[in-house]
Amino acid sequence: MKEKVNNNKEKNRESDLVNETEVEELSAKDEVKQMTEDEQKRTHETNNESPTEEEDTNEDKISIEEKLLDEVHQLKDEKLRLLAEMENLRKRSDRERLDSIRFGSFNLARDILSLDDNLTRALEVVAEKEEKNETILNLIDGLKMAQKEFANILKKHGVNKINALNEKFDHNFHQAMVELENDKVEEGIVIQEMQSGYTMHDRLLRPSMVGVSKKPIKKDDDNKKD
Repeated sequence: MKEKVNNNKEKNRESDLVNETEVEELSAKDEVKQMTEDEQKRTHETNNESPTEEEDTNEDKISIEEKLLDEVHQLKDEKLRLLAEMENLRKRSDRERLDSIRFGSFNLARDILSLDDNLTRALEVVAEKEEKNETILNLIDGLKMAQKEFANILKKHGVNKINALNEKFDHNFHQAMVELENDKVEEGIVIQEMQSGYTMHDRLLRPSMVGVSKKPIKKDDDNKKD
């Protein structure tokens, strides 16, 4: 009897061990299956999300490239404007430098023109005398030579006399001092010069003081006015 009982106990223990082993194997299989399903879910989610991330990355790259291109264009425009400003500044500086050379003695030239005026008046006064001895003639020749030399010096420095007589009145070069009636020439013609005018290069140094012709007033018109 004892042997039977012992055999039954051993059989029961073996049955329990088999059951426990089967349960453990089933649990292990379930865990593996669950882990496999979870891994597949994560892989699927990763695969679904990756295209979106790539699209976002491409959009970011395109956006950055566009910004860089805009900055390049802006820098190029700024460079071109800067070069243009520098070129204009260089030209203006060269022009001012040339003007300072050409017109640096502008005021001096205008002041010494009074010397030519005095020489002209002296020759006019001497020419009015009827009797001229040798001394007077030599004086006239000396004054003429001095005036000619003076004119050459002025011309050498770009100072030229304005030819006003018998020319059309031009307010840019002439200053009308009086109107003179004259029926032999048309109106607006310079028929008298009180003081010579001069230019220095392309600038007016001093205007010519002149008398301008006008048509005489007819007597019939005067009577009508009276």
